[in-house]
Amino acid sequence: MRGSVATGRVATGSVDTNSVDTNSVDTAEVTGQHGDTAPATNAAAPSAVSSDDLALQTRPVQVQHTAPVHLPERSNRPAPGIRRTIGDTDLTVHPLALGCSVFGWTTDGDTAMQILDRHWELGGNFLDTADSYAAGRSEVLIGSWMRTRGLRDDIVISTKIGRNRDNPGLSPRSIVGAVHASLERLGTDHIDLLHFHFDDLDVPLEESLGAMEMLIAAGTVRYLAASNFTAERLMEARVLAANGLPRFVALETPYNLMNRVSFESSLALVTRAQGIAVMPYFALAHGFLTGKYHSKSDLTDSIRAGRASVYLNRTGLKVLGVLERIAEDHGVAPSTIALAWLLARDGVVAPVASASRPDQVDALVAAAAVRLGRADMVDLDKVSA
Repeated sequence: MRGSVATGRVATGSVDTNSVDTNSVDTAEVTGQHGDTAPATNAAAPSAVSSDDLALQTRPVQVQHTAPVHLPERSNRPAPGIRRTIGDTDLTVHPLALGCSVFGWTTDGDTAMQILDRHWELGGNFLDTADSYAAGRSEVLIGSWMRTRGLRDDIVISTKIGRNRDNPGLSPRSIVGAVHASLERLGTDHIDLLHFHFDDLDVPLEESLGAMEMLIAAGTVRYLAASNFTAERLMEARVLAANGLPRFVALETPYNLMNRVSFESSLALVTRAQGIAVMPYFALAHGFLTGKYHSKSDLTDSIRAGRASVYLNRTGLKVLGVLERIAEDHGVAPSTIALAWLLARDGVVAPVASASRPDQVDALVAAAAVRLGRADMVDLDKVSA
């Protein structure tokens, strides 16, 4: 099924999803969908790496076939037509990327499996993770799920590198090491969409892209994307791509009804001009746009609630009021409308949103089927401007 993803091979061995020790996770590494605090690293600075060394290390990972032990029921999956294409690639994805940052951190292994099952049952095929989420446990759980369900060929995997303490930054050596470590955790021989998690100003971008050129040629990475890059760096990358180096086909960036300015200025112009697919993260403003928080009494002591609390003001409550009215008109949850608004914006291919329980997945996936009217868009644009 290379119309959606490259031919996948599932991994050997098994992962006990109950063995993930969520208490041992370093929360400095996983503070949200992308995190706001870079992980502490004790690793020495990467030494120079020769092109011969890189060529040796970029050989494809070999994994064996194993029979699936369980395949989720698919009778209620929507028609496969609910798909969007990432830029001019051959990656066709459901318009909701399931964020997996909580897997192995605040969400245990069994619950993660149930969330992934529900996402698949509802037509989802796009999973977003990173090598730093729960110190790599998120990738391990995703790999275990794909292996036991036998679904690697049907899933588009998006992962990010650059913040794992074992392979920090975007030096060629770190990139190669990080990619191979992710391949092992995911139990696959290729990554469909690889993001540079954050820009690394200590490494010339040309060197980072040169390492990616070898990995793409080796087949271990299919396409390259950026995360948290500025418009200026995207333009620099485009110049390098014009000279033969890999180009960014997608960008993950913060964008939602409560945070529009950071994207809708220069980033919107550059991504549109370059044909870069936009994948907004923090798409639900740390849960504020779910309608869960209307006053300080609704806040819990969680990290997410603390971040959502910054929107508990007059502007935020006005946005929430319009959002909930439109959601009621459509008979869906407020989070569905918040995601549908993003999907109606130019260049947005798939927002990234996470769930901590299986029953929360339905509202996320439902956004793909919602068509907001002109009046809905005008009202949401006006109140959130």
